[in-house]
Amino acid sequence: MTLHHSQLDKTKLRRTLLKKRQSMHTNEWREKSDRICTQLQTSTLFTQAKTILAYFSFRQEPDLSPLFTDNKYRWGFPRCVGKSMHWHFWNSEDSLAIGSYGISEPHPHAPVIKPEEVDLILVPGLACDRQGYRLGYGGGYYDRLLSSPEWATKPTIGIVFDFAYIPQIPVEHWDKPLHFVATETKLSKL
Repeated sequence: MTLHHSQLDKTKLRRTLLKKRQSMHTNEWREKSDRICTQLQTSTLFTQAKTILAYFSFRQEPDLSPLFTDNKYRWGFPRCVGKSMHWHFWNSEDSLAIGSYGISEPHPHAPVIKPEEVDLILVPGLACDRQGYRLGYGGGYYDRLLSSPEWATKPTIGIVFDFAYIPQIPVEHWDKPLHFVATETKLSKL
C-alpha cells in the first residue's frame, strides 16, 4: 500500500507533536491544563450545557479532570469497542476500567448516553488547525462519530495546547471540522 503525501505528513506531524507534548514538564502540563479548564468554565457554550462528553487524559493530553467533579454537569466518557465508541455516564465517585488502549474508561455496565441527551463534545487530539480540522491518533474514532447524522450537529470543542493549534493540517475527505478550539490562552470559534 502506498502512502500518499498527506498521510506521510500526518505521520511526521503526529510524531513531532507527541514528542513535544510528552517532553512538557509536569508542572507546565498541569498549569496549562488548568488554564484550559478556566477557558471552558468562562465560556457560555460550556456553562449552558447539561450533558458533556469528555475524555480522560492520556499521553499528556490536556487534563480536564478538575472539571469532572462539578456535579452541575452530567459527564460522559467513551469506551472503545471494536471500531466504534460507546458513551457512558460517569461521575467522580464511580470507579474506572482500563480499556484496550490503556486509557481509563467507564465500566461496560455504566448507563449509556444517547446522542439526543448530549449538549457539547470536548474532543481530544494531537493538534487542531485554524479551519477546525484536528489531527487524531489515526484510529478514526472521532471522525466516524462526528460524521454520523445523530452526532454531526453537536457543538464540538477541540482541546489542545497552544503549540498544537497550528495553521494547517493535511486534510482527508472524511475529516470533519470542529466548531471551536480551546487552548490555554483562548477559546476560538471556527
